[in-house]
Amino acid sequence: MTAVLEIRGLTVSLPEDGDREFAIEDVSLSVEPGEIVCVVGESGSGKSVTAFTVMGLLDPRALTPVAGSVRLEGEDLLTLPDKRLRALRGERMSMIFQEPMTALNPVVRVGAQIAEMLEIHTRLSPTERRARVLAALADVQLPEPERLADCYPHQLSGGQRQRIMIAMALALEPALLIADEPTTALDVTTQARILQLIKDLQSSRGMGVLFITHDFGVVAEIADRVVVMQDGRVVEQGTVAEVLHAPSHPYTRLLIDAVPSMTPPERAEATGEEALSTAGLDKRFGTAGLFGGGRVVQAAKDISLTLRRGETLGIVGESGSGKSTVARCIMRLVDPTSGEILINGTDIAGMKQGSLRNLRHQIQIVFQDPYRSLNPRRTVGKSIVEGPMNFGVAEDEAWRRARELIEIVGLSADTLDRFPHQFSGGQRQRICIARALAMEPVILIADEAVSALDVSVQAQVLRLLDDVRRKFSLAMLFITHDLRVAAQICDRIMVMQHGKLVEQGPTAAVYANPSEQYTRDLLAAAPGQSRLPD
Repeated sequence: MTAVLEIRGLTVSLPEDGDREFAIEDVSLSVEPGEIVCVVGESGSGKSVTAFTVMGLLDPRALTPVAGSVRLEGEDLLTLPDKRLRALRGERMSMIFQEPMTALNPVVRVGAQIAEMLEIHTRLSPTERRARVLAALADVQLPEPERLADCYPHQLSGGQRQRIMIAMALALEPALLIADEPTTALDVTTQARILQLIKDLQSSRGMGVLFITHDFGVVAEIADRVVVMQDGRVVEQGTVAEVLHAPSHPYTRLLIDAVPSMTPPERAEATGEEALSTAGLDKRFGTAGLFGGGRVVQAAKDISLTLRRGETLGIVGESGSGKSTVARCIMRLVDPTSGEILINGTDIAGMKQGSLRNLRHQIQIVFQDPYRSLNPRRTVGKSIVEGPMNFGVAEDEAWRRARELIEIVGLSADTLDRFPHQFSGGQRQRICIARALAMEPVILIADEAVSALDVSVQAQVLRLLDDVRRKFSLAMLFITHDLRVAAQICDRIMVMQHGKLVEQGPTAAVYANPSEQYTRDLLAAAPGQSRLPD
């Protein structure tokens, strides 16, 4: 059987000022028809560079193939003229990107975006193209294809946008599908549905799939074979059973061990004083409209919670469940519609923004995306000292505190003189944690603070958050869609669905005996839990 994709000795150079000579070096792998091959590794391992080389999407000013071959159904893609390569994209190979909102044109209806590719690669009439678009949307199990085809990307959920990307990639029935981290940003149940969809479509069409991921939980769920990359080189490859249960390379073992367990560890009950509580917290967006034609969304309804110092309370649920809305109401980044928010006994729910200023330092937040959380034009040190100095801390004291905190989060003092772009995602998140701690808060909110990180970096940041919670006796509100992460860090869990609290309790008790079907569905959707080694 001829391989759909065969890569042999592929080497891609980096610019002279790069941190190493080659982005990838001597990479060899293959994908057979009807096979899913997962390429797994951390950021910087070279897995996406490999995929982009296959698709011919490298920036020639920065990345240049200097050795090896990349054959798609026998044709060496590295030697083809641009016209032939453009013809193969879509017809014989397609790619699903990680973030559909940046891959889809925001001002063009999604059906028209799929039809555009059909217009370029086929001779179908407009009527035939429309029929093919609707069939493609039906294939990826989207409801109401007629309606969704006429929607813009911002009108769809994250899972629906990713299905649109899959429909677009498969519209011409390519022999090879490349999926580059297509589920990283999705909640656990949507991720499970997308993974199953890719498996079903791959099986029914007999195509080869090259699946890029950093998560061995995903690998365990869908892979036939696994290729492990580190620092631009392949360090191990084999069947999924061989790699998962008898890894030969220590880096592979590190990645497998970094996948959080679904079994919560023993955690002592928090006995600190109550730092935060809410009662009957509601948040509605939208208005009823002058003649009743408006739309009101109940993002959070009747949310009551308590959080003690030294305790971590997790809020879990799918996208749109209201968990981040609750966090933003507590921070007063949005105004609650009704209810109480008590910080150390003071109700801030109805306070004017000016009156809130003196309480702001008591509650700090670490956001999901460390790349957008720091000012790229300010040094790390200036970002950390800015908050304390705004609240009257002397400059010398603010810098002393910054030097102390940067070492507490595991970075060196010279970090303070550098700019955010000089750090990895995990390092930036550590800097964001240090910046939050500089305000000496009582409450720390982590809003999906590790979801964008590699699993090994994620494990390090989770340990750091747990360490600083203990060291500073913080009350931590931990927002996540990842049940594996919540199991490892949360003392208690609140489960939200459609803006409502459906279940809560000690983490170990909820995981062992969930009372609600929705909670059981969330727990069952965590990838790879029954296939990963203990």
